[in-house]
Amino acid sequence: MELPHDVIEHILEKLDVKALLKFKLVSKQWNFTIQSRWFQERQLIHRKQSGNPDVLLVSVCDKSYSIEAMRTLVLGSSVAVKILTPWENTLYEVANNSCDGLICLNDALLSNPNMVVNPTTRWLRTFPYSTYQLLKMRRELKLWQRANLGFGKDIINGTFKPVWLYNSYELCLDNKNNNAATVCEVFDFSIDAWRLVVPASTYPIIPCQHPVYSDGSLHWFTTKTETMVLSLDLHNESFKVSKTPFLHHQVFGFGMCNLDDRLCVYEEKWGNQLIWSFDPQHKTWKKKYSIDLIIITSSIDTCLTVKPLAVVDKEKLLMVCGADFGVELLIYDPKTKSCELAFTSKEHITADRLCYFQSLISIV
Repeated sequence: MELPHDVIEHILEKLDVKALLKFKLVSKQWNFTIQSRWFQERQLIHRKQSGNPDVLLVSVCDKSYSIEAMRTLVLGSSVAVKILTPWENTLYEVANNSCDGLICLNDALLSNPNMVVNPTTRWLRTFPYSTYQLLKMRRELKLWQRANLGFGKDIINGTFKPVWLYNSYELCLDNKNNNAATVCEVFDFSIDAWRLVVPASTYPIIPCQHPVYSDGSLHWFTTKTETMVLSLDLHNESFKVSKTPFLHHQVFGFGMCNLDDRLCVYEEKWGNQLIWSFDPQHKTWKKKYSIDLIIITSSIDTCLTVKPLAVVDKEKLLMVCGADFGVELLIYDPKTKSCELAFTSKEHITADRLCYFQSLISIV
């Protein structure tokens, strides 16, 4: 007896991406189903609900200074598996987060186009340089003047948006028209072009920081008097600021991350790392975690700073060590205040690290 196709769809939704790529060959109907956006979105929801994210290592440089493209690590595994890509020996910088299993890359040396990549299916789409990148090619920018690419999703329309936000005064740009301190460029995949967001923010941002995506917005730290969070809503492309009353003119030891789809700010304070979670409905910050850095340092016998990556096993924190060389991942249990080494590279490599869920999604 043959199963109804809607029952087959519910079964397929629970399978991983590699299996689904093979099952596309079963029939035209299966192929049509698996390639449809509504099916891909439901499959991603199941993937997020059923397990922990994978960890992606991008632009890996080993002790011989050769550059790989990407590796992926399944938590619990001791080996990071190389992902075959059409490019090699190119130093790509990656946006700080993934969106629906997609990542955004830009060539640090500006010799190759920007890319959005699905590391699971190896689908990719290139897109052109922004005005910022062209200015970077023509001007000799100092390290402290650099900006980093942001990548997020308009959760109302479902469109993906790469974003450059940078301080206009650092590039000596004439900004008299809108009197703003920053310039914002958003890439529109529907017209394959960058466009300016006007008016841009009147708050300058801390250079070199990686913007963080959460709940339909990209977020940066500002530099005016007190440290605040500047947010760009990717649907209406408007800016707003949120105060961080717990940060008091800190120069170092703080950062931003996304935990459980919530914007979080972490700060180092008296040997502890405090993590504050933002409630967008009530516009308030709540202390979510307090991590004893001394316990972590003694547990793995090394001096380090830690950056939260994700919540795993529903309550534990996956964190990355702040080492110059090597890739070390820790899992911290806030209930027992203990940690374990989840992964360490067996070779001297360094890479940007971010979490992602495997998906079938691409950009049309």
